[in-house]
Amino acid sequence: MAVEDRQERGVTPVTPPHRHNADPPRNGGAPAVVPLKSYTPAPANHQPVATYAALDLGTNNCRLLIARPAQHGFRVVDAFSRIVRLGEGLATSSRLGDAAMDRAVEALKICRSKMANRGVTRARLVTTEACRAATNGLEFIRRVAAEAELSLEIIDQRTEAALAVSGCAALTDPAAESVIVFDIGGGSTEIVWLGGRSEARDPAARIREWASLPIGVVTVAERYGGVEVSRELFDRMVEDCSQALESFAKKASAARDSKGFHLLGTSGTVTTVAGIHLDLPRYDRREVDGLWMRQDDILSVIDRLIAMDYAARAANACIGRDRADLVLAGCAIFEAIRRAFPSERVRIADRGLREGILLRMMHEDRAWWRRK
Repeated sequence: MAVEDRQERGVTPVTPPHRHNADPPRNGGAPAVVPLKSYTPAPANHQPVATYAALDLGTNNCRLLIARPAQHGFRVVDAFSRIVRLGEGLATSSRLGDAAMDRAVEALKICRSKMANRGVTRARLVTTEACRAATNGLEFIRRVAAEAELSLEIIDQRTEAALAVSGCAALTDPAAESVIVFDIGGGSTEIVWLGGRSEARDPAARIREWASLPIGVVTVAERYGGVEVSRELFDRMVEDCSQALESFAKKASAARDSKGFHLLGTSGTVTTVAGIHLDLPRYDRREVDGLWMRQDDILSVIDRLIAMDYAARAANACIGRDRADLVLAGCAIFEAIRRAFPSERVRIADRGLREGILLRMMHEDRAWWRRK
């Protein structure tokens, strides 16, 4: 499978946390940082600026960011993204398949090579729902350690949600008293109610409610099919996703009535919707990250996608062959969230879990204060 050609280099603007909030979040007892196995950092005199890596192996994607601290956050120096479909067939077998594990290991070998070539001095390498749910998840972790020489950390759902929020919270409207943040993944969807104003130094401290929903683009597409999707089938997808969302929607119902309320989405689904809305001839992160979309804009894109056949979706530069059978499943989850939390405004984030990991590590190392 080919590497996704998405532009990720540049500075991610964030406000460095203050000194008195340096304690890392609780993550269910897992170590804060997992070092690269068999990796020896370059000598200090050859590495004047620390280089960090964040890797997220999800149910669908293997994604890596390598970055160095910058004045307003960090500068990405290398990136990698490949669709590996690690969770393919997991819903029916409860196991990671051999072909899926093979694809993931090959992608992880490329990631390790990139980290070594860039002189990474600190890394956190995480995996999420597929390895949490699979009966052979730990067996796969051991295989990765042996073949790719990387130590993966299986993070719990709360940690995943908190890191995703930390990575994209800078895009919330400062005047909004409540924001619903969601991350549509391959095997699950993390959704968070952020309460209070954005002046809070640690975005995770604003979490009022959160949930990890057992719906993702892979699981929904495998349940309903993703190649031929009629309006009727799409509506059934949305109804199913709405039922999964119902409990969280009740707990967070007060968010909808808060001043300045809006949605903030981070995932391949929402960035794809944004790219199609902009009619981009080629996906460009700089055009998408931070984009505000209106309700009518989103509905228009979904209508266009339903009207397309599989070949047309595969040919679209913002979708591609690897996502063509998943994009409408993601849109069904997106639509269920919009119906549960009606908002005229949705902000699109091409940042999330990996950026949250990078910020946490730099925060713990006081990277910005040393630069000052």
